[in-house]
Amino acid sequence: MAGESTYVERAPAPPLAALASSVWIQQVGDAPVSQRHVPHGGAEVRVVLGETPRLLGALTTSTYQEIPAGGTVVGVRLRPGVLGGLAGMPADELVDQDVAGADLWRDVARLTDLLGEAPTPQVALDRLQSFVAHSAGEPDHLVNEAVRNLMPWRGGGPAVLPALLSISERQLRRRCRAAVGVGPKELHRILRFQGFTALVQASVAEQGATDVDLARWAVESGYHDQAHLSRECRRLAGATPGEFLLQYSVACTCGHDHGASYLPMLRAAGDGRFVQERRRLPA
Repeated sequence: MAGESTYVERAPAPPLAALASSVWIQQVGDAPVSQRHVPHGGAEVRVVLGETPRLLGALTTSTYQEIPAGGTVVGVRLRPGVLGGLAGMPADELVDQDVAGADLWRDVARLTDLLGEAPTPQVALDRLQSFVAHSAGEPDHLVNEAVRNLMPWRGGGPAVLPALLSISERQLRRRCRAAVGVGPKELHRILRFQGFTALVQASVAEQGATDVDLARWAVESGYHDQAHLSRECRRLAGATPGEFLLQYSVACTCGHDHGASYLPMLRAAGDGRFVQERRRLPA
């Protein structure tokens, strides 16, 4: 509809599954859109079709992107640990940075033309996925294991990682910063917040509700209590949990499906399985 933004998010193509958590197409109506990004531990490659591709490094606080009226955006959300290999530099040099692709990759002008000439946004997204899949280096498998153990449902936290992975704390921090952009402690905070964000997204998607038990959600997400959640939410998203829930509900009750992002951050009640095993992600 005129003036509205449509957003379609899905799981990445199989060749990209180990590197990306989701991909999307966003089409903006006759008014520009200010798109908020909150920290999620990974990075994003996104392109307003007709413009140069950009890389948004790992975030430690929320930021905004202005999308022009009539613009179409295709994007890839990278998993934590992929950024360093794709950028060809230590990922901590890109933290909170929005970098033009021309500063990172060769022949970006050709990629820009290839995406802009695509007959449909889906074809442009497919071409972007192919570029990312062929450009990313081999991930650091130790960092991947660290990321897996820092997910909200694991409960161990960064303190157990050196013994678990048979590496010194200093070496782990160095490798994590080089691959992800931030150290294990900061990454744990971000992934824990993503666990809370996933609960918000699931609640809005299922019932559009804003009347929820934030104290219970705080504990389920791994926080000590609601006050702990509130401090972290202000730090990472610039809003209280209640404000964040309301903002998200207003922005995303118009049919936007963020399941590809939030389902992997949740688990089925009681048995530890991911929610994505219960609900099939969009193809």
